[in-house]
Amino acid sequence: MNRRLRPVALLVSMLALAGCGVQPSQVQQGPEAPTGLAPGSTLYFLDDGGDLVAQERQTRRLGSIQEAVSLLLTGPGSSGLGTGIAETAVRTTPVTLGEEIISVRLPLATPEVDSDGVDQIVCTVLATHIQAGGSPAMQVRLTFTDIPASSTDPRTGPRSCPVL
Repeated sequence: MNRRLRPVALLVSMLALAGCGVQPSQVQQGPEAPTGLAPGSTLYFLDDGGDLVAQERQTRRLGSIQEAVSLLLTGPGSSGLGTGIAETAVRTTPVTLGEEIISVRLPLATPEVDSDGVDQIVCTVLATHIQAGGSPAMQVRLTFTDIPASSTDPRTGPRSCPVL
């Protein structure tokens, strides 16, 4: 008797699964998948009113935080935008990525960067970090050539970007 009930139980199970209401669907069209390529780095400069303005530099890739800050230090070029950062020939900026803070060692002294320039650097660092998939909750600590890393100067941070 057990052998006779087995096929019936199997048939009832198959009918129950087939009738659960799941129907095949059509292919859904969505946006294109990300390719992993970025058209460039987002840098922050100042408009005529002193407000931070994002400017994309066409580099054909996102690049690193260090590369983005180096590009920022080259200045706004012929874009018509301004900067709160003095010109410098040295553009090497060591970057350390911690769990909650990104540390950037600048090749500049504090008189060479005004408060808007600090915001430019912080926003450029965070924009690059976020574009690369990093947390928007990160903060930035800056080290200047004339202020020790342990300083409590408010320009050194940790800071967030006022426009992100």
